[in-house]
Amino acid sequence: MYYKFSSFTQKLTGAWASDAYSPQGLRPVVSTEAPPIIFATPTKLSSNSTAYEYAGKNKVPELQKFFQKSDGVPIHLKRGLPDQMLYRTTMALTVGGTIYCLIALYMASQPRNK
Repeated sequence: MYYKFSSFTQKLTGAWASDAYSPQGLRPVVSTEAPPIIFATPTKLSSNSTAYEYAGKNKVPELQKFFQKSDGVPIHLKRGLPDQMLYRTTMALTVGGTIYCLIALYMASQPRNK
């Protein structure tokens, strides 16, 4: 007779030979081929070479030149108006939040009049 551990009853129970020789979690691998690459799937295979042609253009060198250009503008404002609006909004919310916290602390430190 063959036995295997039951995770439901936490005891040894009777089992078939195939179950006893293939414990839970140790089943044989079904597929032996490698899974497909997720982040670098090629769009098409070039007919004259073995290299893959990818869908997007590499913009990193252009962006490096753009951001490393010394024109006196801080790095976080290099892209123009959208960066300026985001920076000014962040600063306004930071100053407004600080003022609100100081007012709340002042009001909390004053005794209530009955």
